[in-house]
Amino acid sequence: MNSISDLHLNGDTVLVRVDFNVPMNNGSIKDDSRIKAALPTISKLTEKGCKVILLSHLGRPQKDLNNDHSLKKEKYSLRLVAERLKELSDSAVHFCSENTGEKAEKAVENLGKSEVLLLENTRFQKEEEQNSPALAAQWKAMADYYINDAFGTAHRKHASTVALAEQYLPERKAAGLLLEKEIVQAYQVVNEPVGPLVAVVGGSKVSDKIGLLENMIDLADEIIIGGGMAYTFIAARGGLVGNSILEEDHFQTARKIMKMGKEKDTPIHLPEDSIVADRFHRDANTQVMKSREISDDWMGLDIGPKAQEQFQKVILTAGTVVWNGPMGVFEMKPFARGTEIVARAIADATSRGAFSLVGGGDSASAIKILALTDRMSHVSTGGGAMLTLLEGKSLPAIEALD
Repeated sequence: MNSISDLHLNGDTVLVRVDFNVPMNNGSIKDDSRIKAALPTISKLTEKGCKVILLSHLGRPQKDLNNDHSLKKEKYSLRLVAERLKELSDSAVHFCSENTGEKAEKAVENLGKSEVLLLENTRFQKEEEQNSPALAAQWKAMADYYINDAFGTAHRKHASTVALAEQYLPERKAAGLLLEKEIVQAYQVVNEPVGPLVAVVGGSKVSDKIGLLENMIDLADEIIIGGGMAYTFIAARGGLVGNSILEEDHFQTARKIMKMGKEKDTPIHLPEDSIVADRFHRDANTQVMKSREISDDWMGLDIGPKAQEQFQKVILTAGTVVWNGPMGVFEMKPFARGTEIVARAIADATSRGAFSLVGGGDSASAIKILALTDRMSHVSTGGGAMLTLLEGKSLPAIEALD
């Protein structure tokens, strides 16, 4: 697939799919990392005198039960994103409150060389999530070239990521700098990892990580399982986990994964002990219990001191580390220590020469809170897309660029 440098650009109009799906809180942007991540591609295009049209989604307006169209449009509008982009960009940035139709066409027509236009939320069109060729054709009519720089949506088969790319000739479409970087880093882990490869998998549900665990049994030398999902594995082996989060309907899955690990000679490490609480609250009473012997009315909310030491030792042996999912409820201070210990161990392994890939989502949030982003080899901007790729599955938006 092409990268930007393969395209012969000089003052052309370029349509760029970015991922500006940023977290919002009471009308303000909580984290502008995704906006900043798109800046290198935008700057490269404006330096070539291109007129840059940006497409992005924000949230899930079609699934919002609020029937007041004006309130919904205000809640999911990209206007605030455009204002932040103006502050971050060296180029003139404009915003259009529509993404198709006469108003959008006029905004494109008035766009000057090296200027940027952000169109309104693509998901205001219900045809976006239907991967509509007709909607894609309206966007294609606006520009000579198409670039996808939205790795975070690469696993979605939507009009702005798949149908649109399919309508451009191969020589007129390419991956943006961010998308290219994400793919290169992920495929390095999947195809050419420096061993030993240690996969650290956390989060609350086994059901969210089945594909990842099954694929990692073939790829990894050792697997660490933490977070709420660990208790399904522990209970499936006959352990007592009290009121800890549990997916009883996935006991068979957990047993199957552990059996696969044994057959492939891939050790699976579960937390020896846990920080337990008498309720799900930051002010709950807490104590340390063996993960297999959690009393009734107590719940495991973080890995314990022995597990922290156990996981740290395994991580420090790694040549490559893949991390997807926290070790506990890291948003609450009493249950954040396990995630911090694992994050710092991965940073230390990286300092010693290991390659570390942090798979976006909650893991990326934890890394940012701990100010460890710069100590990792790569922190992905796309949790769902990176998870899909590490599961060994294809990404529709990447295929559409191929």
